[in-house]
Amino acid sequence: MGMNDDSISLNKFISSTGMCSRREADRMIESGRVLLNQKTAKKGNRVLPGDEVIVDGSKIKNKRRNDIYLAFNKPPGITCTTDLSDRDNIIDYINYPKRIFPIGRLDKPSTGLILLTNDGDIVNQILREENNHDKEYIVTIDRPVTPQFIKRMSGGIPMLGEVTKKCQVKKLGSHRFSIILTQGLNRQIRRMCEYLDTRVVTLKRIRIMNIHIDHLPVGSHRHLTKVELAELRKQL
Repeated sequence: MGMNDDSISLNKFISSTGMCSRREADRMIESGRVLLNQKTAKKGNRVLPGDEVIVDGSKIKNKRRNDIYLAFNKPPGITCTTDLSDRDNIIDYINYPKRIFPIGRLDKPSTGLILLTNDGDIVNQILREENNHDKEYIVTIDRPVTPQFIKRMSGGIPMLGEVTKKCQVKKLGSHRFSIILTQGLNRQIRRMCEYLDTRVVTLKRIRIMNIHIDHLPVGSHRHLTKVELAELRKQL
């Protein structure tokens, strides 16, 4: 059987509930105390989402099923911090019943897509910069978008002691352009524009990898769909 990305080895599944170690889980399996989907389990079995695992007659639940992944359309003025002493922090604003944290950040004046989760693994994978994940923004500036401006923005701009990676920049209107970044330097787009004597008027992130903001109203959040999550995991 091909390995399914969402499958997890049975001993890991059992140990992830905090019930016992993986080695003890293997011993339970070998002594016939574990059922997988009503059949006596064997060592090396894998568990898929939705599978039923019974140990000593009681069903156990995998903690991983409770992972939360939210897409949030951040309004201006909200800070991407978990520091609750910050009056404008994103956590109090969303007021989600479980503990979650933002993946990466958007500047306080910026708006648009930010992901929040309680899954530390995915955070590290998305934030690892060398993975080259696309992030797409729509930017309005205080002067006309010229071919020269597009060329310089996309070709790399010196900032913070390095030169930004080449990136895709496209004119959308007289003062608007879209930009796709694969890196996330501090205040990168604002600094790039400043270098070209240009001020950012509005900055909105509309996409992170395969997750689009689409029709999500400002200030609202939604759960990622199964399809989005599967594709996200594939890209990671």
